[in-house]
Amino acid sequence: MQSTIGSRAFQNARLQKKNRKQADGLMPKAVEAYRAGRHADAQAICGQALGLVADHFDALHLLGASALDSGRFDLAEQALARAVAIEPRNAEALANLGLALFSLKRYEEARAAQERAIALKPNFATAWTGLGNTLMNMQLFAQAIEAHDRAIALKADFADGYCNRGMAQLLLQRNEDAMQSFDRALALAPRHMQAMFGKGLVSINLRHLEQALDAFNAALAIKPGAAAVIAQRGRLYVQMGRFAEADADFEAALAIDPRLESALLGKAHVGVLTERIAPAMLACKRVLEQNPNSEVALIWLGACLARQGDTATAIQHFDRALEIKPDFEDAILKKIFALDFYPGADVAVHQAVRREWWERIGSRIPQRQLASIDRDPERRITVGYVSSDFRSHSAALTFLPVLRHHDHGAFKVICYSCSPQVDSVTEQCKAAADVWVDATQLSDDELADRIQADQVDVLVDLSGHSAGNRLTVFARKPAPVQVTAWGNATGTGLPTMDYFFADPVTVPQAVRPLFAEQVYDLPALITTDPLPDAKPTPLPMLHKGHVTFGVFNRIDKISDQVLDVWAALLRAVPSARIVIKNGALDDAFLRDGLIARFIAQGIAESRLTCLGASTRQEHIAAFAEIDISLDPFPQNGGVSTWESLQAGVPVVAKLGNSSASRAGGAIVKAIGLDDWVAEDDAGYIAIALKHAADPAELARLRAELPARVANSSAGNVQTYTRKVEEGYRQFWRNYCAAG
Repeated sequence: MQSTIGSRAFQNARLQKKNRKQADGLMPKAVEAYRAGRHADAQAICGQALGLVADHFDALHLLGASALDSGRFDLAEQALARAVAIEPRNAEALANLGLALFSLKRYEEARAAQERAIALKPNFATAWTGLGNTLMNMQLFAQAIEAHDRAIALKADFADGYCNRGMAQLLLQRNEDAMQSFDRALALAPRHMQAMFGKGLVSINLRHLEQALDAFNAALAIKPGAAAVIAQRGRLYVQMGRFAEADADFEAALAIDPRLESALLGKAHVGVLTERIAPAMLACKRVLEQNPNSEVALIWLGACLARQGDTATAIQHFDRALEIKPDFEDAILKKIFALDFYPGADVAVHQAVRREWWERIGSRIPQRQLASIDRDPERRITVGYVSSDFRSHSAALTFLPVLRHHDHGAFKVICYSCSPQVDSVTEQCKAAADVWVDATQLSDDELADRIQADQVDVLVDLSGHSAGNRLTVFARKPAPVQVTAWGNATGTGLPTMDYFFADPVTVPQAVRPLFAEQVYDLPALITTDPLPDAKPTPLPMLHKGHVTFGVFNRIDKISDQVLDVWAALLRAVPSARIVIKNGALDDAFLRDGLIARFIAQGIAESRLTCLGASTRQEHIAAFAEIDISLDPFPQNGGVSTWESLQAGVPVVAKLGNSSASRAGGAIVKAIGLDDWVAEDDAGYIAIALKHAADPAELARLRAELPARVANSSAGNVQTYTRKVEEGYRQFWRNYCAAG
C-alpha cells in the first residue's frame, strides 16, 4: 500500500513538472502577443498556461496586465489578486493590482496595494504616480501631487508622471502649473495623448476656447477613438454655442462607450439648453443608475424638473448635489435661480443663498490691489459693463436702452462681452460703446487685469447669478465701484458689490438691510426700448365675444400657485380663453405637461392655446390677440410686462414677499396702473374679473397705454438713462469723498 502511494505521488510530481515546463514554454508567445497589442491572443495563451498550472505566477501576472490594458478590469483584479497571493512580495504585481482596483473605483484598496508595492520597492516610479492618481480620486490633491513629485524625482524623463501631476494640479485650479506639467510631458513624449488632453482641459478652465479645441483635436489625431476626449470636445462646443457639433460628439462618444458619464452628462446639458427635456432627463437617469452620487447628473436632472415647474423637487436635487460637493458652484447658481421661482422663499431666503455663494466660492478669491486713481468727483467717469448677453437675449432688451442713450461726454462706456454668440444685437451694443472688449476667451484674472488696465471707475454686472455670469471677476474687486443691474437684478450677496439698482416697490425699505449691496432706486427695476413699428390694435374681445388672457413668459414661471389662480379665474369666466407663448412650448414633452396641468384643474384643452418660438416681430404682433395679460408669480415677468404694456395690453400683477415676486407689480405701478396690482390671490382674480367685464374701459386703456408708458420716467428710456447716470455720479462722489 505504501509503495502504491509513493508511486502515485512520483507520477503526479512528474506530471506537474511536465505541465509547468509546457506552461513555461507558452509564456514567450504570450509575452510576444501582449507586446504586439494582441490582447485576446495573450489572454488565451495565459489561459492555456493556467489550465496546465493553476498557480502559475507569470501567467496570472501577464493575464492581469493584459486584461488591465484592454479594459477588462474585473478579470484583471481576479488574476492579479491570485498572483499577489502567490508572490506577496512582488512589487510589480502589487502595483498592477493597484491599477486594477483603481480602475474599478475601489480607491482605498488600490491605495493599500500601491503603498505595499512602494514599501517593497521605494524607487518604483510607476507605483508612485499610480498612488498619486489614486490619492487624486480620493480628493487628497496635495498628497497626490507629492506622490507624482516623488515619481518625477526618481525618473526625470517620466512623461506619465508629469502628465498625472498636471491632472492633480488641474483639480486644484492651479492652471498655470498644470499647463507647465503637461508641456513638460509633451516635450518628453510629443504624442502623449493624455497630456495633450490635459492641455485642453486647462484651456477650458482659462476660457481659452480655441486653444482647447486645438488641443482636443491634436489628442484625437493621436488616438481617434478616445471617447473621453470626444466627450470633452463636445462640452467645449457647448461653451462655444455650437450645440449641433456638441450633440454629435456626445453621440460619437457614447457609440464607443455607452456608459461614458461625461458624454451622458453632456447630452443632458445640451438637452436643457435646447429645450429637449425628455432626452436630457433620460441621460441624467442613466448616469445616476451607475453613479448615484453624480453631483452633475443631479443638477441637470434638477434643471429638467425646474423647466417643468417642479421647483421644489429641483431644489432638493441641487441640495443633494451640494451635500456631495459643498463648493459646487453650478449647484449653488442653479439653486439661487430656482429659489426665485419657489413660492415658499422670501427675500431673507434669497439673500441667504446668495451669501452662501460668497462663503463657498467668492470669499476664497483674492481681491485686487487698486492703483492710485484720480479722485476728481466731477471728471468723466469710465463705466465698464460685463455681460454674456450682448446678443439676442431678453437681458439685452433691459440694458441696451441705457447703452444707447449714455452721455458720452460725461461717461466713457466700455463693454466686456463674455459670450461667443454674436448677432445683430451684438452689433447694436458694440455701436453704443466707446470701447468694445471681446472677453470671451479671457480668464477671470485676465479679465480683471484688462479692467484695471482700462482704469474702469464703475464696473457694472449685468448678469447677477444667471448663466454666463462673471461674478468671480467681481469677487476680485478690480474696480473702485461695483454695481449690479438689470440682466438678473436680484442682488448678488457679494460684499465686493457696492450698489444694486432697484426701485422702492421691488425692494421695500424694510428688507434692504438683508442685501449685501446698498440699494439705489431707479424709476423701475428695468426699462425697455419702445416697441419697433408698433401700431394700435383693436380690443380682441369686441369681435371675438370673449376675453382672451395672455401669458408671454417662460413656462417654468407657471408655478402651481399661479396656475391655481388662473384656473379659478377661467372657471369664473367660462367663455374665457388663455394664450401661453414661450419658445419652450415647441418641446412636445413640456407642452403636453403644461396642458395636462390645466386639464387637471378642470380647464378644457380647447380653452388653451400654446404658441412656441417666433421672430420678435411675430412675438409682438401676437399681443393683438390678447385682451389682458396675466403676470406669473412668484417669479414675475420683466421684459414681457413692458412689452405687453407698450402693446396696449394691461397686466394683472400681484405683490409677493421677494424681489422676484414684486418686479412685475413694480413695473405696472411705475406707469400709474396701481389698481391693476393686487396684494393677494383673491385680489388678483377680482382685478381680472372687473376689467374683463368692462370692455369699453379696457378698449380706452388699450388706446392710451403706449403713450402713458412713453411719458413715464420708467418707460422713457432717455429719462431713465439720466437717472442711471445720476446714480453713477453719486457712487463716484461717494467713493472720492471716502478716500
